[in-house]
Amino acid sequence: MPRHRSLPGPVAAVAMLAVAAAGVALAGGLGSASAGDFTVAAATAGCGRAPALQSGTHTIQSNGKSRSFILRLPANYNNSNPYRLIFAFHWRGGTANEVDSGGTSGRPWSYYGQLEQSNNTAVLVAPQGLGNGWGNSGGEDVTFVDDMIRRLDADLCIDTTQRFATGFSWGGGMSYALACAQPTVFRAVAVMSGGQISGCSGGTQPIAYFGLHGISDNVLNISQGRSLRDTFVRNNGCTPQSPREPGAGSRTHITTAYTGCRAGYPVQWAAFDNGHMPGPVDGTYAESGITTWTKGEIWRFFAQFQNTSPGPTTPPPTTTPPPSSPPPSSPPPGEGCSASVALNQWTGGFVATVRVTAGSAGTNGWTVSMTLPSGASVTNTWNASASGSTGTVRFANVSYNGRLGSGQVTEFGFQGSGSGAGMAPTCTAS
Repeated sequence: MPRHRSLPGPVAAVAMLAVAAAGVALAGGLGSASAGDFTVAAATAGCGRAPALQSGTHTIQSNGKSRSFILRLPANYNNSNPYRLIFAFHWRGGTANEVDSGGTSGRPWSYYGQLEQSNNTAVLVAPQGLGNGWGNSGGEDVTFVDDMIRRLDADLCIDTTQRFATGFSWGGGMSYALACAQPTVFRAVAVMSGGQISGCSGGTQPIAYFGLHGISDNVLNISQGRSLRDTFVRNNGCTPQSPREPGAGSRTHITTAYTGCRAGYPVQWAAFDNGHMPGPVDGTYAESGITTWTKGEIWRFFAQFQNTSPGPTTPPPTTTPPPSSPPPSSPPPGEGCSASVALNQWTGGFVATVRVTAGSAGTNGWTVSMTLPSGASVTNTWNASASGSTGTVRFANVSYNGRLGSGQVTEFGFQGSGSGAGMAPTCTAS
């Protein structure tokens, strides 16, 4: 395990008071979408391009300051496959290099174990905090994340619906700050032993949330972790409860998934019998990035949002894919659901983004039917389950996007060969 210096109690208290008084604001944020169900976005501009960014340390300008981050691309990086994007924030006194290397635990603990767990299905980023922390003065660290995302989206093939953040201690606080400020940019966060020490600008919209905390944490008391969790229990519409936590001396952990949460916005809580650490091991009070259970549980929480393949597998022949047209806007249908399609067409292939809008009664599930032109076929689908590949193809919702309230919207996508011109989707609600 890397040696991690944590926030001493008095320093933590002062930091929290300072941030609360400052009312950290988001400057130049990406999160301009309105509150509502998380929707599927088109692939980034970097899809189909040979990346200029490679694994290693990179420097950008953000808010007039030189900021750095370490990037890890999958070993088999394919510029036509939109990847998950995982940010891993270091603790107070830690460094991006320690997150990247995994410290004394090595590769199994790199990016808090997410390098190992993702197994070449994610792009990973370890940002470096100013002064080895995440004070987020005036929202500057949130802006730094915005600037990194812009750079990564422009150069790499990223699934914009699959951005995640995790971190320990102050890094957990930074992940929480992103959950508050950027709930439409990030799909989910996992906060390890965190507190509200990097601010919370906004904090009223839903986002999938996983909190992990030790019952004997003497740096950031578990009550602080519970408070962060409860913000998103409320925002996500979950049924309030007091989840079970292990007793002192049990040397185990208990993970609870909240019930009643809004579709697509789960809340999970893991309490463990240990102190201020990111890598507890059941059956002992030791810490190990090799054998800890936290990395697997965080990965499973993140991975649940991914259906089948994440995106196209055949790139457009051009270096810059043509921009996709936004789906036409329309009022919510009276009953059932409606669907519209937007195409990104190139010679010999296309990507279709399909928008599903619930009627006045909402949906518990939906199916979209579409007749493909002669010679066209579906080669890959994401955020829906396809039945068939030619002729009339039916696309059904998956576990996290079938339940929609009145007028709410979700999207799915698919890649096809041939021409997609003239497709007219119809939607049936259940």
